[in-house]
Amino acid sequence: MLTMSLVLSLCLAFLCSFVHGSHSLPAQRTLHLDGLLPNGDFEKIPNKSNMRKRQIIGKYSLPHWEISGHVELVSGGPQPGGFYFAVPRGVHAARLGNLASISQYVKVKRGLVYSLTFGVTRTCAQDENIRISVPGQTNELPIQTLFSTNGGDTYAWAFKATSDLVKVTFHNPGVQEDPTCGPIVDAVAIKEILPLRYTKGNLVKNGGFETGPHVFSNFSTGILIPAKIQDLLSPLPGWIVESLKPVKYIDNRHFKVPSGLAAIELVSGRESAIAQIIRTVSGRNYILSFAVGDAHNGCHGSMMVEAFVGKSAFKVAFESNDKGAFKAGRFAFRADSNRTRITFYSGFYHTKLHDFGHFCGPVLDNVRVFLAH
Repeated sequence: MLTMSLVLSLCLAFLCSFVHGSHSLPAQRTLHLDGLLPNGDFEKIPNKSNMRKRQIIGKYSLPHWEISGHVELVSGGPQPGGFYFAVPRGVHAARLGNLASISQYVKVKRGLVYSLTFGVTRTCAQDENIRISVPGQTNELPIQTLFSTNGGDTYAWAFKATSDLVKVTFHNPGVQEDPTCGPIVDAVAIKEILPLRYTKGNLVKNGGFETGPHVFSNFSTGILIPAKIQDLLSPLPGWIVESLKPVKYIDNRHFKVPSGLAAIELVSGRESAIAQIIRTVSGRNYILSFAVGDAHNGCHGSMMVEAFVGKSAFKVAFESNDKGAFKAGRFAFRADSNRTRITFYSGFYHTKLHDFGHFCGPVLDNVRVFLAH
């Protein structure tokens, strides 16, 4: 028979473990949405009876997707007519012909922000675009410029869920003489973007770029973050991509970054800038610090990251030998307002040393602003 003291001890232990478990559940909430959509890599293919050569016949013939118009299931590699289709993350991809679209319903949480990561490459015309939409939100990305020549480009696009079930659609808005012409979509993933918090002692949110879009694990040329003019809700929370060209989000599994999980590669020279508006106290002195380096991705030569803080301008020069090295910049400034804009861009344009069609640039990381003492 259990003694009264032993019973009390067991009850106390059970109660403590229950209380501890109830408190640990929110802290362990890592099961937020982050991964490929169902058949997001298009490796589940239609039945042969639903194929006419490469064209998919039937609205629901592509597993987990709804198709409209001329949609083809293509494989990567050389194609008839001298084309080459880049499908680096698997065997198959979807090609959207004139006015064609693919769509899928996705379970999300109303009011939260999500980012879509997707590989997309033009195949025929210079003026090909891709239109991404969910109910109430649409973005049309120009994909004329190919930033990465070794596997096509990957983009991210963010949206705020207005319901618990959203229809994600990829649409080719163009009409070409060849009705099969259009962009290839080769992988689609989604990630719930968690709310940002300030890091103690740093006025910059997400200064290490640790919060960002989903990164494919098996292959990455980096993820292009569109300019604000094309993407009002950024998949890189805390930051604004200014001007007309994107910046590239790179991760530590596929690139060298100064520290942490991720960084930004400034691949568009002066044509794009990344910025953030921070809270300051007018008249007080602050320190801006950041790291500049190379991604160990074949980008050589003299690099320059230029920073603007309010009316002050700073430059950090960096000579890249493609070894993944970096250097730190540290500058003092005085705030002249209670809101201060910090902006970064690359002073030069760069391509890979042995691949002039592959755009690259300096890496930016560890952006901090703190009070000068």
